[in-house]
Amino acid sequence: MKILYVAEIVGKAGVYALKKCLPDIIREKSPDFVIACADGATGGNGLGRNHAAYIRKLGVQALTTGECCFYKKDLTENLGKIPYVLRPDNFNAEAPGIGSRVFHTGGGAKAKQKVAVAVLLGQSGFGRTHGNNPFSGLPALLERLRQETPYVVIDFHALATAEKQTFFAMADGGCSAVIGSHTRVQTSDERILPGGTAVITDAGRTGSAESVGGCDRESRIKEYLSGIPDWTKETWERPVLQGLFVEIAGDGKARSVERLCAAAPEAAGGDDADSEPAPDTPA
Repeated sequence: MKILYVAEIVGKAGVYALKKCLPDIIREKSPDFVIACADGATGGNGLGRNHAAYIRKLGVQALTTGECCFYKKDLTENLGKIPYVLRPDNFNAEAPGIGSRVFHTGGGAKAKQKVAVAVLLGQSGFGRTHGNNPFSGLPALLERLRQETPYVVIDFHALATAEKQTFFAMADGGCSAVIGSHTRVQTSDERILPGGTAVITDAGRTGSAESVGGCDRESRIKEYLSGIPDWTKETWERPVLQGLFVEIAGDGKARSVERLCAAAPEAAGGDDADSEPAPDTPA
């Protein structure tokens, strides 16, 4: 089983980079299943319903989110009708949507094989959104998913490096891969743990490489100087698609892991008319 994970899509530049880079990566790597973190796809924070549909149209089969999953009202109200979008699994059961799902792969030799995808939210550093303890729920989650398939991939959306490393150690041997997300900075520590689980502290971001987490540098500096939050200004400088490519053996153990970073052509004038659909409902 070959899994392609696209790192967090940030704003218009991220959607543009996905559109331009994904076809070439799919041709080169021939993944059986494509996952993308879309927690910042709409305006740099959150995911709108239109963007979810458009990203899926571009070839992504499962979209993960994180602490921003309920920031866009139009998606929140329809999460129950969009099974390919996953919010964190460790939210209360009353929360809309689902946090894990067993998908089927597409055509070719591995048609209709099952792959399980889940999202868990870390506990450190999130002021507006809080999940239940991801460590407490992990054993039951893995047991449930592994009853259906040996191929299990977890997106661990967390801020603290120590929390991610501890989670990796607990998950090792219980799933095929744990991919860190949220910090939007690609780390160089991709590896396979002794139990056969592929991990990386953070897969990075899909969007502007010359930015602060995909956002305009000057606006982020201004936020730190003023103390007034500002995540609304995106930038188009040097768009890239970052991510992770994992090959998994039939027993569910990772066989290889490769970090990815593909450059997209610069958009003329910092814009691309068909890089995304009509604007989604604002936060």
